[in-house]
Amino acid sequence: MAQPEQFPYMLTDPALGEASLLPFMPITLESGGRRLELNALVDSGSAVNVLPHNVGLQLGAAWEQQTIAVRLTGNLANEPARALLVSATVGLFAPVRLAFAWTRSDAVPVILGQVNFFMEYDVHFYRSRGIFEVEPKTGRKV
Repeated sequence: MAQPEQFPYMLTDPALGEASLLPFMPITLESGGRRLELNALVDSGSAVNVLPHNVGLQLGAAWEQQTIAVRLTGNLANEPARALLVSATVGLFAPVRLAFAWTRSDAVPVILGQVNFFMEYDVHFYRSRGIFEVEPKTGRKV
């Protein structure tokens, strides 16, 4: 069984200080022979993983070739989105396939949500300590 990897919360607005700390973590995304290293928001309140338009393009995805529409909610409710599968690597863990709602908007970070990031990883938030831990799922079924 893999040991959890620990990540610090990241300061997103120096003017707000500690109030702006959010659980962003480094992740590597791969698709079509292209590889991107970036920071993603680990968001237990998000129903789905979300990928900004420019990140999908950098991974070589073509909007017109993605035929499965995805309905987003919240501040992205009026933005079209398509399903996009990519390989994702967190820390030293083995890569997993993540399904993203690839949106036409760039006004959002990469978001890791319930479907399917939280289905592949267990996450433990320790906001008061400014850290969170991520580990691959343990194989239990609900």
